[in-house]
Amino acid sequence: MKAIPSITLKNGDRVPALGQGTWNMGESAARAADEVRALQHGIDLGMTLIDTAEMYGDGGAEKVVGKAIAGRRDEVYLVSKVLPFNASRQGTVKACEASLKRLGVERIDLYLLHWRGTHPFAATIAAMETLIGQGKIGAWGVSNLDNDDMHELLALEHGGHAQANQVLYNLSRRGIEFDLQPYCAEQDIAIMAYSPIEQGRLLKDATLAAVARRHGATPAQVALAWTLRRPGVISIPKASVVAHVQENRACLDLALDAADLAELDQAFAPPKKRRPLEML
Repeated sequence: MKAIPSITLKNGDRVPALGQGTWNMGESAARAADEVRALQHGIDLGMTLIDTAEMYGDGGAEKVVGKAIAGRRDEVYLVSKVLPFNASRQGTVKACEASLKRLGVERIDLYLLHWRGTHPFAATIAAMETLIGQGKIGAWGVSNLDNDDMHELLALEHGGHAQANQVLYNLSRRGIEFDLQPYCAEQDIAIMAYSPIEQGRLLKDATLAAVARRHGATPAQVALAWTLRRPGVISIPKASVVAHVQENRACLDLALDAADLAELDQAFAPPKKRRPLEML
């Protein structure tokens, strides 16, 4: 099994390029045990970056993550997010403390603003810097910010401390390639790709299936390998059962060649002009 490549963030943190997402976890007590086992298996396989948020399952996903990492906190790079309506200077601190409690940890490694709301960036940044000073987070970043938002953020005091921008990115959602992705690369800000298989909707695509057959792989593995083809991208697929975790992990054994990429470009054209940032 091929080793998971690592990405070094601007602050020096090294994280795996293939992690685990938790969107829609923590919503059902009946599924919780499977979700915990899936996350633990992913950690065993080296997918030690786990992304969650206070929004997911109204905090339920953070509780699932807390159970999954109990006794092995030091193995995991933990990412969570604050909702925009909580992202005032005091509200961010309060939200972080609530997340820490649900997670059962003393520190979140990377804390993100989930998307832009009405609170000024400056207030959120000030709160993030306070949380770093208190040792409650290791670093901070953003999510769902478009190119103009990123320019505005980075122009502010301490705005350059942002480590990552988590955005919707997959074969059918390539708009960031026109301007946002190049700008983030220029600023040494990692892209975290959420919904890299479009919540399963890509799996029925004929071109994806054809590429997968040539490599003896699955469409999901092709979609994930595609998101990881460029440096500076972290892909965070969600898998609620162990079998899907294993399938996701094996995407790294797949090497897409130039012909594969050209075929995928024909089916999923790269952007030729600027597009509004897409969200799910």
